[in-house]
Amino acid sequence: MVRESKTHIVYDGTTNDYPMNRHKQKTILAFTAVYLVWGSTFFGVSIALKSFPPFLLSALRFLIGGLLLAGYCYFKKQTMPSLPDILKFSFWGIIIFGGGVIAVVWAQQYLPSSLASLIITTPFWFIVLDKSQWHVNFKNFWIMTGLIAGLAGVLILMSQKSSNKFEAIDFVQTKAILVMVAGSMLWVIGSLRLRGNQSSMSIYAKTSIHLLAASAFAIVVSFFSNEQTIFNWQDIRVDSVFALLFLAILSTTATFIAFVWLIQTRPVAMVSTYSYINPMVAVLLGVLLGGESINTVQIVAMFIILSGVFLVNAPKYKFKL
Repeated sequence: MVRESKTHIVYDGTTNDYPMNRHKQKTILAFTAVYLVWGSTFFGVSIALKSFPPFLLSALRFLIGGLLLAGYCYFKKQTMPSLPDILKFSFWGIIIFGGGVIAVVWAQQYLPSSLASLIITTPFWFIVLDKSQWHVNFKNFWIMTGLIAGLAGVLILMSQKSSNKFEAIDFVQTKAILVMVAGSMLWVIGSLRLRGNQSSMSIYAKTSIHLLAASAFAIVVSFFSNEQTIFNWQDIRVDSVFALLFLAILSTTATFIAFVWLIQTRPVAMVSTYSYINPMVAVLLGVLLGGESINTVQIVAMFIILSGVFLVNAPKYKFKL
């Protein structure tokens, strides 16, 4: 209940409307981020790749985000993590970002952003890898139908010859699709681990360790891939710099924190709905701003994949914001 005095408003504790409204606002903002910012990430990567090779791009992206969060934790005088915590969260940072995110960036060298966004198969991996829900998932007709539909859609994309500049390298395209599927699996493995982790460390400290460890991993991979021989700082484009900053600050850092908060506070089925909003945003940006094109079969495959995602989540859609 809210009481008004002559000088200020007092919350007398008889109702929790105010905290509930704040929680709802945070939920809406978090979903807006994972829907729109992550949907724009594919287009942002395609712009950044015009100046940066994939592993160096990822290293810089993670480094900027990790240092920003580390600085925030230092400014707020948060408790320093122990060595075991640093090692543990470094490992999962490499799995989530070093596997899940870098896989997407590398694959987008050979796939248009609109097509790459369709191959993110995280909802299906959530069903397959969430062992605690196997007794429910594998006995549900709709979930199994959705899994089969999603697999069929990905196979259709793998069998397709691209309608643009990528059509001359179909084998590499197929390899890129498989890398993205594997990256999605690593992302889900890490996400499920984060959901079950109840460490006393703040989400900012944990994410900082994730990003800095993934950055170190990406730098090592970049070095052994000889990216330093093909990269020239003088050739960096202004739009690529802005894309890098967008990826580092908004996509990798702020939106990942929103995602972690969501998977800890909302049902997995609800959170995973980003997987069929993101492709819509990515396709629109790729076609309208990136000059990309998709053919009829690819559109059909997109519909099949998104239908599969819907069917996988359909039994769990009885939730409220």
